[in-house]
Amino acid sequence: MKNNYSNEHSDHGHSHHEHNHHEHTSHEHHNHEHHEHEHHDHSGGHHHHHHGNFKEIFFKSLPIGLLIMLMSPLMGLTETGLIEFPYSDIVVVILSTILLFYGGKPFFQGALHEFKQKEPGMMALVSMGVGVSYLYSVYAVISRYVTGAHIMDFFFEFASLILIMLLGHWLEMKALGNASDARQSLAELLPKEATLMDENDEAITKPISELEIGDIIRVQAGENIPADGVIQRGESRVNEALLTGESKPVLRSQGDEVIGGSTNGSNQLLIEVTEVGESSFIQQVQHLVTQAQGQPSRAEDMASKIASYLFYIALGAAIIAFFAWLFIADLQTAITYTVTTLVIACPHALGLAIPLVVSRSTSLGANRGLLIKDREVYELTSKADYIVLDKTGTLTTGEFNVLDTEIIDGALSNEEFLGLLAGIESGSSHPIAQSIVSFVESQDIKPFNFDDTSVISGEGVKGNYQGKEYQLISQKAFDQNLEINSPAGATVSILTLDGKALGSVALGDELKPSSKELMQILKDNNITPIMATGDNESAAKEVAEELGIEYHANMTPQAKYDLVESYKNDNKTVIMVGDGVNDAPSLALADVGVAIGAGTQVAIDSADVILTQSDPGDIEDFIELSIKTHRKMNQNLAWGAGYNFFAIPLAAGILAPIGFSLSPAVGAILMSASTVIVAFNALTLNLDEK
Repeated sequence: MKNNYSNEHSDHGHSHHEHNHHEHTSHEHHNHEHHEHEHHDHSGGHHHHHHGNFKEIFFKSLPIGLLIMLMSPLMGLTETGLIEFPYSDIVVVILSTILLFYGGKPFFQGALHEFKQKEPGMMALVSMGVGVSYLYSVYAVISRYVTGAHIMDFFFEFASLILIMLLGHWLEMKALGNASDARQSLAELLPKEATLMDENDEAITKPISELEIGDIIRVQAGENIPADGVIQRGESRVNEALLTGESKPVLRSQGDEVIGGSTNGSNQLLIEVTEVGESSFIQQVQHLVTQAQGQPSRAEDMASKIASYLFYIALGAAIIAFFAWLFIADLQTAITYTVTTLVIACPHALGLAIPLVVSRSTSLGANRGLLIKDREVYELTSKADYIVLDKTGTLTTGEFNVLDTEIIDGALSNEEFLGLLAGIESGSSHPIAQSIVSFVESQDIKPFNFDDTSVISGEGVKGNYQGKEYQLISQKAFDQNLEINSPAGATVSILTLDGKALGSVALGDELKPSSKELMQILKDNNITPIMATGDNESAAKEVAEELGIEYHANMTPQAKYDLVESYKNDNKTVIMVGDGVNDAPSLALADVGVAIGAGTQVAIDSADVILTQSDPGDIEDFIELSIKTHRKMNQNLAWGAGYNFFAIPLAAGILAPIGFSLSPAVGAILMSASTVIVAFNALTLNLDEK
């Protein structure tokens, strides 16, 4: 990837005073429909989430399931259902068959997938319980008609299991939202067509896919640049913030390179196309994002792991119970114990353990402006080693503010100097001019009334006040050595009168108030903060030293990607926080990608977490929420699974020789109790008050 793109965004060479009334194309036009994004499933783990719409399946299955439960014996506590009429058990068999094929379908599909992967887990466990309870219950009803003997059926358990499992999946899907694609958002940065200038200097419109290297294209003010190229004619401020994350529009003139997808601010440009297709900046970022999304996740899905153990334990216990009871008693007893074991092994509480916590966690997060798209985030954040943070707009405000003013001519009072500064700038709508004016006004000093002001191209502004011509120009344009103690990384302008310096103003990007506190909290949680920025060395060093953290400057998208990859190769878990297109590949590659809300649609699509308020303090909330949520998940898994580990051997009749066996009725009551405990525990999840 071409390094020269994102290295010199700071543009210190040019004065920031060509007042081109730059329309700062802020990112607000990306109406962040956050809830329409789904995480790129880089886990390969949540295969079952793709089988149909759980909400629809749940609501269509609900009446059938409730009818079955009302017409079936209640877990062995009653002989008959609450609703009973002649042949009502035949109606239950018909309804259960419909429910099995409709409500049970996503679980059987999921189980099939797990067996293909040779990793039976939650889906296999549910399918086994559902299948066995259905088949045994149909057998029980048939044998009641054939032999007249009363054999208990499990239709109640069968229906309740399907409904609870569908509910759990729907809750989790609802909490975590659905997909959108970073690659599509990247493509949308480029216009569909370009205006091409032919040999006779006439404009023709051509789709950008047909552009060739060497074509000359015309880009009007306010348009997005259709391809990477070099400016042949014209000078304009180009806003590359969407691509590089750097906030300041940069001056680009003849001979300078521009990136396709950036926005031409103020004047018409003629650009010679230098890169098309695969080698263009946006295509390379797309390629990196695709590559990153193909990486498997390193989250260990504990619920699946536990379900996998339970599957083998239940199967083993059932087989042992069958042969043991066949040997001790008879076939009918053996079948009853075997079926009871497999039905009780079914994880009602386990199926709700995670979704209820996720549901609670996402609503708590949403109240704080945190949107989380994947539940693996909680676990990975809890064990993170590094957090890589972008500088501009993440740790700093991303806006230019007056950092320092210095008077050089001792005859001038502070009030006069600031009055002159604001006066010469007050006619301009340029973001930097406005930050000077608002700084002066915040000191309760009125701008002096200049008779007229105008732009000195490439240098600054000049204006007349009380018959004298003042200039506010860049340090480079002033071109004399001045002893100024300006903050590192700041852009300095000099106010002059008749070529003599009166004073200087330093402008730069300020640290956000909550950045320092965040660094401390990260270190307290054993997460090492690293700053990676496309900005220059001096600006990066200044911020990193103030925060007391490691940093990397002049980072291209490829360099950020390589940095994250190097940590992952060392087997470290990495969180990446960013806001621009240049962060998208590393957001997708990191174990947890966190997009700052004022960032680009592309960053939002490639991230797992969105912080809607762009405040570093929200990163702190997110880390607290993740650690607490992960803890609750583990507690719930322990409860949900603990019940099963304890109930399976009892259901298999391990204590029957001493007169104690767990009847399906008692098993079912215990099962409901563990589900209630799990639900209550999920609701106790809370964040500290701010």
